[in-house]
Order: sequence, then C-alpha cells, then structure tokens
Amino acid sequence: MAELRNCPECDAFFNYTGLREVCHNCAQKEEDLYQEVYRFLRKRENRAANVDRIVEATGVERDLLYKWVRKGRLHPAMFPNLGYPCDNCGRITNSGKLCEKCQNELKSELRTFDAAKEFRDGIEHRDRATYLSGKK
Repeated sequence: MAELRNCPECDAFFNYTGLREVCHNCAQKEEDLYQEVYRFLRKRENRAANVDRIVEATGVERDLLYKWVRKGRLHPAMFPNLGYPCDNCGRITNSGKLCEKCQNELKSELRTFDAAKEFRDGIEHRDRATYLSGKK
C-alpha cells in the first residue's frame, strides 16, 4: 500500500510505493539528467571519463552519479573510471558497500575475533574437566 511522503528534492507530497524515493516530477528530471550523462559517456572519447569530468561536462551532481553506479544503471565494466564511495573510508569502489582494503581489514579482524573466541572456549572447556577419584 502506498504511503504519503514529502519529496526530498522539492518537498512536494507524493505516494511512496517503494519504487522511487522522489516524486514523479523529480524522477522525470533525474531521468533526463541520466540520459544526458549516458549520451556523454557513449561517445568514444568520454568512455574513460571519471566522476569529476562528468560533473564538469554535464553539471550533474556527484551524488546522483554515485547513485546510478551503485544501482547498476552505469556499469563500471563499460565505463572503467566510474565508482562510488566506500561506506567506511570514502575511497572509490566498484562493487559492494566496502572497498577492497576495508573488506580485507574487516576479514582480518573477524579472523582475530574467531581465534580469540576459540581460545576462550578452549580454556573454559579445560576448566570444566572433571577428575575421578579412585574411591568407590
């Protein structure tokens, strides 16, 4: 069921159905900007353009470009210098929420945590050992 919300761009009311975050008018403006960026990138000389170059040439906001890359509308495979910021450190990445460096750091911390947990569990198990006396 639709929910009545204010558009974050123009503050107009719209029925939010989960498909888009903005009202119909703002969604149409966003689509027009997307088409402009896509036309720019389809030219052979612009395919390797980075985010700064695209913003400069088209006037589209950086966050909007990041949104399109994150959602898969602009594919880094086709446009190799495109990406979006890592949620942790802000470095540009092409997939997931974290860049490769942050992923590796997180994996390392998880391995350390798991090793420490195994060590603690081993100590607890050892301390719970029961001893049998020879008496009946």
